[in-house]
Amino acid sequence: MQKQKNGVLHVLANLDIIIAGMTLTILIILTFAGVVWRYVLKAPFTWLEEVQLACIVWIVFAAAGAAFRTGNHVAIEMVADIIPAKFQKSLSVFISVVVVAVIGYLCKNTIGYIQIFAESGRATSMLKIPYTFIYGIALFSYVDMIISYFYSLVKGIKSEVKGAAEIE
Repeated sequence: MQKQKNGVLHVLANLDIIIAGMTLTILIILTFAGVVWRYVLKAPFTWLEEVQLACIVWIVFAAAGAAFRTGNHVAIEMVADIIPAKFQKSLSVFISVVVVAVIGYLCKNTIGYIQIFAESGRATSMLKIPYTFIYGIALFSYVDMIISYFYSLVKGIKSEVKGAAEIE
């Protein structure tokens, strides 16, 4: 029972990676099929661009939290590294405040856009995919990013580049 519980927790903890991976797989398969249909069978998918757009949005937002959690977001650590050690803790707190403020700002504005999409019923032209579905993942992503950011801070996860530099 404990092993099954750990398996469920592992899946939940990596749900963002699973969603991004499945969506990337769908994107690759559909893009490949689109090329074959367009150039070999001379019958292009007219709806492919809409699905590709939705897939790219979902991949970016789903993977953002995982990037925080694994230390793979772009960071300019050179500045933090040259600051004296006694100021690095203050800089870390400042950076955390900025990260939370920016994600909060983005979340607030995204809620407004989602409300506009919901009220207007706006959808893609061919498949009628609601824009609330396409961009709705952003709200979950912001929560995931905050949780993953603080998880990486608590666990002391460093970027891959910094970790590799410390090994040498």
